[in-house]
Amino acid sequence: MRFSLNAESQRVIHLQLNSHLTTLAGIHKIHHTLHRLNLTEDVGQDSHPSACCSRAMPPRKKRRPSAVEDMSAKKSRQDSVFRKHETPQIREEETFSSKRCLEWFYEYAGCDDVVGPEGMEKFCEDIGVEPENVVMLVLAWKLDAQSMGYFTLQEWLRGMGSLQCDSTERLRNSLDYLRSVLNDGTSFKLIYRYAFDFAREKDQRSLDLNTAKCMLGLLLGKTWPLFPVFNQFLEQSKYKVINKDQWCNVLEFSRTINLDLSNYDEDGAWPVLLDEFVEWYKERQMS
Repeated sequence: MRFSLNAESQRVIHLQLNSHLTTLAGIHKIHHTLHRLNLTEDVGQDSHPSACCSRAMPPRKKRRPSAVEDMSAKKSRQDSVFRKHETPQIREEETFSSKRCLEWFYEYAGCDDVVGPEGMEKFCEDIGVEPENVVMLVLAWKLDAQSMGYFTLQEWLRGMGSLQCDSTERLRNSLDYLRSVLNDGTSFKLIYRYAFDFAREKDQRSLDLNTAKCMLGLLLGKTWPLFPVFNQFLEQSKYKVINKDQWCNVLEFSRTINLDLSNYDEDGAWPVLLDEFVEWYKERQMS
């Protein structure tokens, strides 16, 4: 049986068909533009009238990797090969655990984010080192601690991470290394300079005399034969504080001036403190 459509029905169908064709052509144009600009996302359902139109889209070409991406992929492969052939020493260092180090910190900090005097006392007891031992100063230097008697969480994690220590046992095993650092002239000078700022009150620019004598004894007491005499001089002197210039020049003096002071130049650029020490010492020798 044949059906005939009147003119009005034919016109409506024709308009609907043209509308669908126009929409489809627009979608293809949008997709072509996105593909040309290397935008890799397909036109989603918001841009398609139906899922059927989405499946009609042509497949995208794979974008060729850029030179930077090629280099990145090559480096990734090289790193993978290196990890397969790394030395046992590197693998051992990688066993450091930040989580274990954090738990270790809170054994001494309690609920705070800083190890205070009480926690520090227990910490020293656990590692078998007296608080006034010079190795504690070296450790503080390694942690870049800012205040004597305190280790903050950030200082602890950064410093212990550099030492690869995440437990009491591992730090005990590193104590000989920390002591050996003092034998290196450059490192010793850095530690000596660090000690001044570490030990002083943060609202003061100078170091009070008693603290200065203790720190000098800690750093120079066993290596500078003139230290006992210099300490006596400080005790009877008019000085109540030591500034940083004086502090640094004491180290230079101990390294360069003979024990009999024969090469001391009174017209040199030494601070008055040391001029007075030399004069005082020579008078003692003559009497």
